[in-house]
Amino acid sequence: MDSDLAARVTAHPLWYHTIELTPGVVTPGWFDLRPIVDRMPWPDVAGKRCLDIGTWDGFLAFELERRGALEVVATDIASHAEWDHLPRQRAEAIAFHEEKVGEKGAGFLLAAEALGSKVQREWISIYELSPERLGRFDIVVCGSLLLHLRSPFQALAAVRSVCNGVFLSSEQIDIALTLLSPRRAAFYLEGDAGRWMIPNAMGHLRMLEVAGFDILRHSRTYSIPFGPAHPRWPNSIRAQTVSLMKRLVTRSRGSDGVPHSAALCRPAIGEVDQIAVSLD
Repeated sequence: MDSDLAARVTAHPLWYHTIELTPGVVTPGWFDLRPIVDRMPWPDVAGKRCLDIGTWDGFLAFELERRGALEVVATDIASHAEWDHLPRQRAEAIAFHEEKVGEKGAGFLLAAEALGSKVQREWISIYELSPERLGRFDIVVCGSLLLHLRSPFQALAAVRSVCNGVFLSSEQIDIALTLLSPRRAAFYLEGDAGRWMIPNAMGHLRMLEVAGFDILRHSRTYSIPFGPAHPRWPNSIRAQTVSLMKRLVTRSRGSDGVPHSAALCRPAIGEVDQIAVSLD
C-alpha cells in the first residue's frame, strides 16, 4: 500500500465517491458506485469523445476512461456558492460545504493524479454547456444531478445541445411513488438538503422525453450503496418501512443506499435544438 497516498486520502475532508486509487488505497466516499456501475445501460465508449457532467470526485469520468474513451471532459461548478441552493437554506448550505467539503475539486485532482488519468476538467455549470464552449460529444453522462437543480429542463436542453450521440442519465428516484405509480410519471417536491424535485422511475424517463430525447433502453431500478463516510440513519419504524420498499422495488437484499434508475437516450430526430425553459 502507498502510505503517502493513503495519508493524503485521509487528510482530504470529504470524499463523495468511493474510488480505488491503488491496491489497498480506497477513498472513503459518501457513495459507492462500484457495485452497481455495470447495472447502468452503458453504450460502447471505446474511441469516443465523452463528457461527464457534475463530476465531483470523478468516478464516472474515470470509468469512461477505463472503458476506453478516446477523450474525456469532466465538468463541475467552480465554487460551493454556485449550487442551486434552496433559498431558505442557502447561507447554511454554503457554510457547510466550505467547512466540511474543503477546496472545490481537490478530491478530483488527487484521484486523477493517483490514477494517472488524462481526464480534462472544465469549470462550467450544466446550464452553461454549449457547443461553442466545449464542442459536441459522442457520449454524455450525468449522474445524480437533476434532483439538485432548480431548472432541470433548462439543464437538459443544454445537455442536448452538446450531445452528438447518446446521453446516459442516472438519477435518484422516489421509491414510494415508483411503487404507487409504476406506469405514470409522478414527482415528489423534496425542498430539503439541496434536493428540489425527485421523480419516480417513470418520471425520470418522461423528463428525458419531454426534454427532447428518445429512450433507447433503461435499467431496472437499483440502489447506490452508501460509502463508509455517509452518515447512518437511526433504525426507526420509518427507516424500516423505507428499507422494505427499497427491497421491493430494487429486487435486492441490500437496502442501505439511494434508489436510482438509469436510461440511455439520444436527441430526438427532427426536434428543435433547444428547449427554451426558464423559471426565473
